Amino acid sequence: MKTRITELFGIQHPIIQGGMHYVGYAELAAAVSNAGGLGIITALTQPTPEDLAQEITRCHEMTDRPFGVNLTFLPAFAEPPYPEYNDAIISGGVRIVETAGRNPQEHLPRLQEAGVRVIHKCTSVRHALKAESIGCDAVSVDGFECGGHPGEDDIPNMVLLPRAAEELSIPFVSSGGMANGRSLVASLALGADGMNMGTRFIATQEAPVHENVKRTLLSATELDTRLIMRPIRNTERVLNNAAVEEILRIERERIEAGEPLQINDIRHLVAGSENRKVLQQGEMDAGAWSCGMVAGLIHDIPTCKELLDAIMAEAEALISSRLAGMLAA
Repeated sequence: MKTRITELFGIQHPIIQGGMHYVGYAELAAAVSNAGGLGIITALTQPTPEDLAQEITRCHEMTDRPFGVNLTFLPAFAEPPYPEYNDAIISGGVRIVETAGRNPQEHLPRLQEAGVRVIHKCTSVRHALKAESIGCDAVSVDGFECGGHPGEDDIPNMVLLPRAAEELSIPFVSSGGMANGRSLVASLALGADGMNMGTRFIATQEAPVHENVKRTLLSATELDTRLIMRPIRNTERVLNNAAVEEILRIERERIEAGEPLQINDIRHLVAGSENRKVLQQGEMDAGAWSCGMVAGLIHDIPTCKELLDAIMAEAEALISSRLAGMLAA
């Protein structure tokens, strides 16, 4: 399939594996790229820029196809050394970067001078237009269904994607609720040039997470996610568990008492160390972890190649048979 996204990034299928903390390692990124999509290493999962450089080298050893690195600019307890992470990306020969969170403008000159193409994750049309105006090469438009941070506007993809198509000139992909061939065809119909998947890739053979996480996703439904940190406008969609219930309890107590929620009130439940216990050690109630509503569409744990082959086969069948048949009638 040929779209503006496949042309821009030099990939076979218009499917991107979004950056995910403690999931986006070389094993998964290489598997996605080898399957024809665009795999993404998550920079800030690596403790230091030197560790990222080593992870990039590992990925090069596992694939000769394009892959990217995610750099997320979000409120953090300690500011990462972003310039040094950029240096590791560039010196490692990576030519695609997925940025997310705050405006990446200050980092674009260094990246683009090195020939890096930048796709920025956006949760609103106004943010997507800003990304276009500062020179991003593409954007990922994240609907309210997405895992992680969906923004504060609460606009689902059925509205957000066609609005983006009305306004943007640069290529864009859908993100949030994407899992299968239907997702891809719907995204294309709504104006996107491909799709980004996060949660769906956690439930693959190559995803370097604990088996408890994959089994939990298989049993979860679209009703099992919750939104946390709304009172501090850093909303995150997570899968419900004991830690999440405790976070919501603390938030309710602060609201009922007329007191503002402080990040330190819940820090022990949302810190990266607790997220890591869930994803890597399988302690499913240790902390909050990002998960999209798409959990309701996850019914198996295939290899990345099996997943992408199935998505593309279903998409092509829908376009050439079901939709074409409707026109013929």
